[in-house]
Amino acid sequence: MGQLEAKVAIVTGGSQGIGRAIADGLASAGARVVVADLQGAEAAASAYPDGVGLTVDVAAEDDVERMTREVVERCGGIDILVNNAGLYASLAMRPFTEIPLEEWRRVMDVNVASMFLTTRAVVPVMRARGGGKIVNISSGTPFRGVPFLLHYVTSKGAIVALTRALAKELGKDAIHVNCVAPGFTMSDGVMAEPEVIEKLRDVSIAARTIQRDQVPEDVVGAVVFLCSPGADFITGQTMVIDGGQFFH
Repeated sequence: MGQLEAKVAIVTGGSQGIGRAIADGLASAGARVVVADLQGAEAAASAYPDGVGLTVDVAAEDDVERMTREVVERCGGIDILVNNAGLYASLAMRPFTEIPLEEWRRVMDVNVASMFLTTRAVVPVMRARGGGKIVNISSGTPFRGVPFLLHYVTSKGAIVALTRALAKELGKDAIHVNCVAPGFTMSDGVMAEPEVIEKLRDVSIAARTIQRDQVPEDVVGAVVFLCSPGADFITGQTMVIDGGQFFH
């Protein structure tokens, strides 16, 4: 029996990349996985026993509320939320003075406001079940101050702050809120952007203590642990997983 047997886990942005690897890991640990994504959710969820795939725009309040209702109706409750959905690989690297305000707002909506919406929607369900685990996916970039992606780096820094504040609010409800911050990862989105790879791959590897590509599977163990009973006294923490590129 897996350590997450009988747990219901939502993974946003779970149809590919880091999200898909996390969904695979949670399913292997025994959880019933709900993949919530704009595209490919049903196909991804079909790989798991009793998997559920829902097409969801996590930056849209109505969509998130519908997602929560459907998960409760189909699965009986929610025990785990992994807030993974976000914008990154499709963003152009450029001076902050050249970032359009519309793009800035879209990054904040998808990367930060979505986590507010999903957490707000699922917490009442977790409270009714006596607790839960929330893991937010940030990035190593706020700790290094990476230039030319100011909106992205700012959004990922906000996730660290959001995690700490939520952990304080939800501790009394036995809802644990933690954060995982990956380094530059060779995810599906990154692999589809040769310019991003050209600019960041070699410099990222050279800066690491463990000098190799980071792949989505490198993030899975930490997320599964934070969702497990072994992490029942851990909350408000950020775990940087970047091969030793940055120590904080």
